[in-house]
Amino acid sequence: MNWASMNFYIGSDFMIDSIVGNKLIGIKQCTKSIKNGKGTVLYVAKDAEINLTKSLIDLGIEKNVKIIYINTMKELGKMCSIDVKASAVLVLE
Repeated sequence: MNWASMNFYIGSDFMIDSIVGNKLIGIKQCTKSIKNGKGTVLYVAKDAEINLTKSLIDLGIEKNVKIIYINTMKELGKMCSIDVKASAVLVLE
């Protein structure tokens, strides 16, 4: 099994405190960067609107970007050290 090319899904029993490194926040910015071949890990909030995140998730899978699901948009925003909710975050390096 080639772990480098697999997508990872994290359940509610695993917690990441913060996302470090260069990152982009928001569906539009994440989509644009993945289309341009940038990004290594995509974080997506489980409670984000599926009609907004589905195409981003599909693109991430197509481009072999690791995908990690976080329970809530509020939690994902907090992990990025911002005071607002975030539906998607892309780590660039």
